[in-house]
Amino acid sequence: MVLFAPKKILAPLDGSDNSFRSLDAAIFLAKKSEAELVIMYSVSVFPSIEVQTVDPIKCQIEERRFAESMLKKAELVCRKNNVYPSKIIANGTPGYMILKYAKSNKIDLIVIGSRGRSAVREVFLGSVSNYVLHKSPVPVLVVK
Repeated sequence: MVLFAPKKILAPLDGSDNSFRSLDAAIFLAKKSEAELVIMYSVSVFPSIEVQTVDPIKCQIEERRFAESMLKKAELVCRKNNVYPSKIIANGTPGYMILKYAKSNKIDLIVIGSRGRSAVREVFLGSVSNYVLHKSPVPVLVVK
């Protein structure tokens, strides 16, 4: 019997409770399989309609600061569990950037929360987890 034992796990975060629940699952799996864990936050690029009503540079700076604080918080959770992750901040559409990173960095498993911070955007664009689940070339674990 062959068991799936990932060697490199990607845990995308967006700061939501669900993303931190998925981080807990990723930590558990990383410890059990002795896998490398990568935690990632993707800073969204605003569509032109949104940019017209806000200062895009200010929004990008605030989002970058938020990303850094979420990755720091996630790293502390990992270290408390004796897991020492790599941290990545990507710039772009979250679903696309998650898959791009997974493909180019030999990720074996993506562990992602079922819903994130932007519930309103899900209605119009579809959720990031749904996009990743359907487009990923590697296994995806969706955590509720």
